[in-house]
Amino acid sequence: MSAELLTGQSADASRSTPLLAARPLTQRRGVRLAVGALLPLVILVAWQVVTSTGLVPAYRLPEPLSVLTAAGQLAEGGDLGLHVAISVQRVLIGFAIGATVGLALAAVVGLSRLGDALLAPTLAALRTVPSLAWVPLLILWMQIGESSKITLIAIGAFFPVLTTVSSALRHVDPQLVEAGRAFGLRGWSLLRTVQLPAVVPAVVSGLRLALAQAWLFLVAAELIASSMGLGFLLNDSQQNGRVDRILLAIVLLALLGSLTNALLGVAEKHLLRRWA
Repeated sequence: MSAELLTGQSADASRSTPLLAARPLTQRRGVRLAVGALLPLVILVAWQVVTSTGLVPAYRLPEPLSVLTAAGQLAEGGDLGLHVAISVQRVLIGFAIGATVGLALAAVVGLSRLGDALLAPTLAALRTVPSLAWVPLLILWMQIGESSKITLIAIGAFFPVLTTVSSALRHVDPQLVEAGRAFGLRGWSLLRTVQLPAVVPAVVSGLRLALAQAWLFLVAAELIASSMGLGFLLNDSQQNGRVDRILLAIVLLALLGSLTNALLGVAEKHLLRRWA
């Protein structure tokens, strides 16, 4: 008995070893990180070359060191950390509100034919409204304050979640739903136990899109009506001709967007392990 067990284990090991050895090189974490850093390094080197050789004048594109110097100057006065903290706070609050409302309405639109017929046409029309078109109305209703900015960000985060999740809920396997009903599940219990776990990948995809939209709408809000934040830093630097600070704000927005997306990726692994 034990010999057969050992033989089976060795056979399994021999079968799994080629699979591990055949794993594509680009799927290894270290290789992916190195390959992902290659293009930014090439861009940085090209940036340094074209500025140091005078191919592009400094008033149009300052050297990378000038951008680092600008970051140091802002950090010394405490302004850089304040700009970043305020923008991150606005994005997280707006994203949380928009994603929550989006999930709630996605359940109505995706699971109810009446809800779909009643809400889908209006929501589809509102989705096409550009982000800047909401700004004058929000300022008129809510004045220039945090509420108008967070509302605009929430609007940006709302539609990707609504569209992605409602579409996924419409295509949940009917046999899964019928099996849940056979066990007496109805309403919220059916949604929580059967339907939501079936659409976890779609929920995560919607949240990723919503987070990206939240950063885009943040800049729209802060460019027009703000006295702090990275969008304000962009606008103020443009008015003062500080190209180095404009580039700094763009780099920070890219880094913060990548960081929050990576954190959402970590949450995705836990969700998929728990529900999928």
